[in-house]
Amino acid sequence: MAAHPDKGRLEALFPHIREYQKLATEHGINDIFQDNGGKLLQLLLITGLKISPGREGNDAVDEKGDEYELKTVNILLTPGFSTHHHLNHTIIEKYRQVDWYFAIYKGIEIEEIYRMSPAELEPYFEAWEEKLDDPAKPMSHINNPKIPVKFVRQKGTLFYRTTAQLPLPPAPVNPPLVAQIELGGERPRHEE
Repeated sequence: MAAHPDKGRLEALFPHIREYQKLATEHGINDIFQDNGGKLLQLLLITGLKISPGREGNDAVDEKGDEYELKTVNILLTPGFSTHHHLNHTIIEKYRQVDWYFAIYKGIEIEEIYRMSPAELEPYFEAWEEKLDDPAKPMSHINNPKIPVKFVRQKGTLFYRTTAQLPLPPAPVNPPLVAQIELGGERPRHEE
């Protein structure tokens, strides 16, 4: 089988991708293609935070040692921020101890970053606890509940907004969705 004609284009780009990975490695991100590594690097550099070592604590730390949760979302794909695949009472208590940064992307382009305190997120923490403790259907964990982008934009404090004119993503999967977002709308909510 012959290689795709675009193989040469990828090979020409790869030295730049290696430089991106080198920068990411300097900031504690071992793979820019895993776990939103590339977006996480950008979020760290904009906020001035540093990655927290290991996977058990919160995501990042500032120069004073305060920890933070970091979340990213591509609004062309989903209307809410992912939280935790096995959210339980222990994770909720961890979440209540730190401020959060939410980065909103359109494709690979960052648009905004919001900061929220645990008190601002408390309605979600309480709802998740109620769901876990429902006597009719007790659960050990909730699989990745979402925090809607709309909620973050309404209740969060804007930390950063790009001043650049962002291009539309190439060949969007859902052109009407891109047009709706460009007009300031949100993606219709069909998942929670």
